[in-house]
Amino acid sequence: MTEPKVYRYGRKLDDFVAGEVYAHPWDVTVDEGMLAVFAASFLDATPVYASRAYAKALGFRDRPVHPLLLLNLGLSFSVHDVSEQAIAHLAYLDVRFPEPCYAGDTVTATSKVLGVKPASSGDKGVVHVRTLLQKDQGRVVCAFERKALVPAGKVVGRPKEPPYAPTQPELGEIPRLPPPLRESFPLPTRQGGFGGFFEDFEVGDVFAHEVGKTVGESEHMQMTYLVRNSHPLHFDEHYSRESSFAKTRVVYGGLVLSWVLSLASRDTTGNALWDMGLDQGAHPSGVLGGDTLYAASKVLSKEDRGSYGVVTFRVVGVKNVRASELLAKGADLFTPELGKKEGAVREKVVEITRTVAVRKRP
Repeated sequence: MTEPKVYRYGRKLDDFVAGEVYAHPWDVTVDEGMLAVFAASFLDATPVYASRAYAKALGFRDRPVHPLLLLNLGLSFSVHDVSEQAIAHLAYLDVRFPEPCYAGDTVTATSKVLGVKPASSGDKGVVHVRTLLQKDQGRVVCAFERKALVPAGKVVGRPKEPPYAPTQPELGEIPRLPPPLRESFPLPTRQGGFGGFFEDFEVGDVFAHEVGKTVGESEHMQMTYLVRNSHPLHFDEHYSRESSFAKTRVVYGGLVLSWVLSLASRDTTGNALWDMGLDQGAHPSGVLGGDTLYAASKVLSKEDRGSYGVVTFRVVGVKNVRASELLAKGADLFTPELGKKEGAVREKVVEITRTVAVRKRP
């Protein structure tokens, strides 16, 4: 009897070489259906990503695809080549959205290995990559770096790579605003809308966002498939019983990040014009189906730019307890968990710095 072929994807530590570029095989046209399914899972208040009329009034040709969907596509496309064997996703670094993406655009991604660092234990190591998500004509719609913890060794059974020599463009300084917002632009008039204009935020302000989000079992798997994340840890129960720290499926971290930022949106980004960047992000602990997420935000800085302002928040997500309850008990929510000598917050599931352009009060 002929032995069946068993293909495996992703890479282990010895498969990575600094400087290599991987052209990820996913080639996906973002359509209105994808936007609708994504929106159905995220109660996001940012108007420019939800309203065609509002976006056009700002100078966009249509409603742009939500940057968090773009980040999830870029992260997930890279799993096939970078992290399908990974133990953990360690960090989000310097995430930017320099160009708008619209329904009908086709997106692809590449990742370049920036560094490979074996652990002193010898059984694992950290891989640092830069991923670019590009639409038609090669324009970058999402750029980010990330770090993943991967086991030592090589993947056995990985199919031969296509006979190409992938490259990744060196972009120099990547803009933080899309073209319609880089020059002066009109601000749409609105009769309704959310609070939280630029003038309403002060450095040091803390928001405990009260409404939570319980993660559904089928929901998190459907959303993982939607963005093409192929790590079986998120949807294969038999694999997870053997390989998961929780002995069951673990919710994909990009979704956790997106849900938490959406939970914060009515209080902080209901008047945002664009996401200017995410940085210093991590997942201190995992989330399972059935867990309930809550969020809190702290204003780190603000900058007046004339017609609008820039506000930087530190946003954290916790599970199964409101952030307000933790803060009332004196929990140190806004100090990064990595490197803490005391005061660890075991309930914290995500933390990240988010910078947004925010409109001023009319």
